[in-house]
Amino acid sequence: MAIFQQDSATNTPQQRKLYAVYELVYTLVDAMAAILFLIGSALFFYASLQTPAIWMFVVGSACFALKPVLRVVREFHLLAIGDIDSLADRYR
Repeated sequence: MAIFQQDSATNTPQQRKLYAVYELVYTLVDAMAAILFLIGSALFFYASLQTPAIWMFVVGSACFALKPVLRVVREFHLLAIGDIDSLADRYR
């Protein structure tokens, strides 16, 4: 199973379920980051709310940083439940 290729990540029912769970978490993190940035942007219109706005940007940025980490973790998780021997044979 090659990494970062959706076709090979959905070979078995277990792999399809795992892939779907990671995609759901990825989408939720993405939506949370967007919402935090949107609300944080609106809060900057009020001087008294700048500190919460800054925190929303920091947390939103952390969410954006988490997205590629989730993708890599998903790929290693799929590799762990896949056929590692055939993966090694393909790269010889």
